[in-house]
Amino acid sequence: MNGASTGMMEVVQPGIGTTVQDRGRAGHRHEGIPLSGWLDAPLAEAANALVGNAGGEAVLELRGMGTELRIASGPVRVALTGAITATWLSQDGKQTTLPAWQSATLQTGDRLTLGLAETGCAYLAVASGLQLPTQLGSRSSYWRAGLEGLQGRALRPGDLLPCSTWTTSDFREWRSPAPWVHPAGPIRVMWGPQQDHFTPESLTRFENDTWEATVEQDRMGLRLRGTALAHVNAAAADIVSDAVTPGAIQVPANGQPIVLLADSQTVGGYPKIATVIQADLPKLAHLKPGSQLRFQSVTGAQARQALQDQRDAWMQWLTTRESFLPPGFMDEQALYSSNLVSGMLRAEL
Repeated sequence: MNGASTGMMEVVQPGIGTTVQDRGRAGHRHEGIPLSGWLDAPLAEAANALVGNAGGEAVLELRGMGTELRIASGPVRVALTGAITATWLSQDGKQTTLPAWQSATLQTGDRLTLGLAETGCAYLAVASGLQLPTQLGSRSSYWRAGLEGLQGRALRPGDLLPCSTWTTSDFREWRSPAPWVHPAGPIRVMWGPQQDHFTPESLTRFENDTWEATVEQDRMGLRLRGTALAHVNAAAADIVSDAVTPGAIQVPANGQPIVLLADSQTVGGYPKIATVIQADLPKLAHLKPGSQLRFQSVTGAQARQALQDQRDAWMQWLTTRESFLPPGFMDEQALYSSNLVSGMLRAEL
């Protein structure tokens, strides 16, 4: 089990696009506060599960490469999920590769250099979660409003990330032989709320054409490139600003869609041709520049079923976890339960 003493990770190098995220700040959009939170919830929660967390704990969201951490006060149990590996340099100078999809317990002085998040998004969880102060009920980073990760700004070398130490006497770690993956297929959407601002030909093209993710993307939104979508007239390219949400697909006058992500603003003045369903929002986190995608419209009932299917699949993934002893540790339980001597010999002198 987790100990109550305080662990600490030091940021040696913050890397590119690394933030602290949890489930986000639900219930504050009417105050102009974005939801924020992790871009890929099932992947983040998989990391939490591998270190024994109950769910919802703050993790590091990894969007690039170059992040390096040092355990300032340990031991600290960590786990990576996603298409990523890390280099683990222990305090005694031993260097090993830490793969994703398994936990590891790092000691004071150990360093962890995180590799490239190959699909654009990965996560690092720590046992009991990162213990930064909450703001409006969340530890999620949102730099534009100074609500995040650490002191309302991007991470810097020397920053300290408080967590809990791992004080169990059981040296078993956890791993999953079957990484969680999202099913292939188009990004499913529901039409509107302003699909009537677009020509019928544009609605057909939106769903049938292939779109390309551009370099213009961050946690706030993702610009796509393709054949321009036509509004019914010039005036239809603008609306009186109304509410937007993660997944809303805005189309400005140039006809190129913008998909809003977790850090999206709360209102916008571009018409929204469609909205990505909740089950497929995590897929957007992995659309690196040059990635291609297609959209498919679904009904509300189909959207709810897709979300239930995702939850069922994630719970099925959870059952694949297994415990293991890392190299250098003896499985005493297995040893003592084995019949080491199958008989007795009587020796006579």
